[in-house]
Amino acid sequence: MVANRPGTPRLLRELNDRAALDLLVQQGPLTRAQIGEHTGLSKVTASQLLSRLEDRGLVAVVGSQAGGRGPNAALYAVVPSSAYVAGLEVGPDGVTAGVADITGHIVAQVTVDPNGADEPVRMVHAAVVKACRSAKVALSKLSAFVIGTPGVVDPQSGDVQFSFDLPSWHEGVLAALRTDLRRPVTIENDVNLAAIAERAYGAARGADDFALMWLDRGMGLSVMLGGRLHRGRSGGAGEIGYLPVPGAPLPLGTARRVPADEGVTESTTWGIPTLAGGYGALVGADAVRALAHEYGVKEATAVDCVRAAAADEARGGPFLDDLARRISYGVTSVNIVLDPGLVVLSGNLGRAGGRPLATRIEEIVGRISPTRPAVAMTGVEGNAVLRGALHAALVKARDDVFSAAGAS
Repeated sequence: MVANRPGTPRLLRELNDRAALDLLVQQGPLTRAQIGEHTGLSKVTASQLLSRLEDRGLVAVVGSQAGGRGPNAALYAVVPSSAYVAGLEVGPDGVTAGVADITGHIVAQVTVDPNGADEPVRMVHAAVVKACRSAKVALSKLSAFVIGTPGVVDPQSGDVQFSFDLPSWHEGVLAALRTDLRRPVTIENDVNLAAIAERAYGAARGADDFALMWLDRGMGLSVMLGGRLHRGRSGGAGEIGYLPVPGAPLPLGTARRVPADEGVTESTTWGIPTLAGGYGALVGADAVRALAHEYGVKEATAVDCVRAAAADEARGGPFLDDLARRISYGVTSVNIVLDPGLVVLSGNLGRAGGRPLATRIEEIVGRISPTRPAVAMTGVEGNAVLRGALHAALVKARDDVFSAAGAS
């Protein structure tokens, strides 16, 4: 964004240019008059800024609009190819990478099988190269990268502290990726990125306060307060799988640095905590599948069980009741402490449960909590982590590209 500086003519031009660019991204092609109406600028000022942006290759005429008695008015839009970004979701089963142009249109999405490789830089590089080839975009055209990964990311350094599923992702990975890609790289917790996508495109669109419960093979939580992600001092906010709850043993172990004299060659390596108990032991995929089978819902996977129960409540209702009770332990804890007003269920299990599961959870939480939050199913289509990564990358790229344009 534009730095704090006195209100010089140059600064005012930068502010006006950025306002017009953001408007064109959000609302599509507009005429000079429409840009003036939305921004409060005069037609002369709007014409001047459009000429500047055309000269910089950021906007172009894409058509015309019939007006009154005079000639048709030119329609202006942001040039999609003025910049591109990459977003990635990294998991134990592979890497999914997407490339989007500066308008947010996703031009390519690919998945790369790790093939037994666990070297982060090589995996990410291969996925990015494959996505760029699919998009027919040179890697040098990418302005920002955002990578979503399970685990704890340090809010100060931006580096991965530990990842239960990806032990090779640890301190030092961020610097190695930046060196390899030669571009700005950000690593973010995957569930936090899902929350970013939910606020931009889904059930929490425009909400400043909400919590997102991620239910999948494992589970996690992301909290948005005042329009900002709450990461916690060490980045561990949202590790709700460790929450002690009735019906489950206490979780074993905590994340800690492992000293070199314990047989680890690098003193900066983090010990990987085990999660044999706590909330995660009740609502993880293995536990959900076992619970479903107890109720006679015997599909092969946990997601299939939940989906089948939601589709046929006459058969699967009792299972959904019990599953909702388990999930409500965590939702109630979050609601009592933070009172977010809205809790969104995401992840494959949350999506599979749909409205039948969300309604049950909302009713239970309302009975045992002093306030009753709305519980909604995710509204994000496709890969929520990837969409959140691309959205975060676009915010960074627009700040850089659009602000740089105004400074020239």
